[in-house]
Amino acid sequence: MSIMNGTNVSSAIFERLTDELEALTPEARKVATYVLENPQDVGVSTVREIAEAAQVKPNSVVRMARQVGFDGYEDFREPFREEIRRGNVSFPDRVRWLQSIRANGELGGLYADMVGAMLSNIEETFGRISEADLKAAAEDIWAARQVFTLGVGVNNANAQNFTYLASTGMSQFHFVPKAGSTALDDLAWANEKDVLIAITCKPYRTEVVEAVKIAREQGVKIIGISDSPASPIIVGSDHGFVVAVDTPQFFPSSLTTLSLLETLLSFVIASASSEIPGRVERFHARRHQLGMYEDSE
Repeated sequence: MSIMNGTNVSSAIFERLTDELEALTPEARKVATYVLENPQDVGVSTVREIAEAAQVKPNSVVRMARQVGFDGYEDFREPFREEIRRGNVSFPDRVRWLQSIRANGELGGLYADMVGAMLSNIEETFGRISEADLKAAAEDIWAARQVFTLGVGVNNANAQNFTYLASTGMSQFHFVPKAGSTALDDLAWANEKDVLIAITCKPYRTEVVEAVKIAREQGVKIIGISDSPASPIIVGSDHGFVVAVDTPQFFPSSLTTLSLLETLLSFVIASASSEIPGRVERFHARRHQLGMYEDSE
């Protein structure tokens, strides 16, 4: 028995899994969740391998397949194997993919334009940033006494997100400006032992530009993230990263800024002492103990 009826895996099995997820038994739900998050594994994995990956017993995998309308795991796996045979599991050719989206009408055209711009922004941004650039910036961050991340407007959330993630394993990261304060006040006692990561794109925010200027005068190392090599926070910085932020809409994209910050943080962790992974693990273990996470088991 098959529910595919000529459609692809994502539009049929995935829809069925999400529709039935809450109705599944807890163990079967763990299997379904694993499949939704790792569909590439299904076509090449046995019942036992999927069970081990999802941390359940093999019969839970079979039960999940039957609960969503299949005779068993082999019947459930067959559409995934068929997609592999047809070569449909790789990332689609961008041009054909965007053209197919555009053919869906006016909003399809907007969809294609937005997706195309984001993909181009990622390629353009990381195409001009080297591993050595990131490594040098990460080493300065790790060696710093304090690391301040400054962003206002749309970059306020980007700066806070970076600081939050870093703070799960390290204590020297601070978001500025703090509530009720100003960036200049927060940086008043920063010096050559510290690092400031500043973010602003056109039109450049004066408070960010001024904070970078003053921090530089105090000897603070500057990591500038902006949309032009001529940006006032890039020129003269110790480390400057240019991000592409174009979209068809009125607002600049934050995708590349977030991607760069996440990549930079991964380099910082790689440069850090061996105790950091353990600290992150303890941070999240404490949250589980306090009941801050939904128990999926």
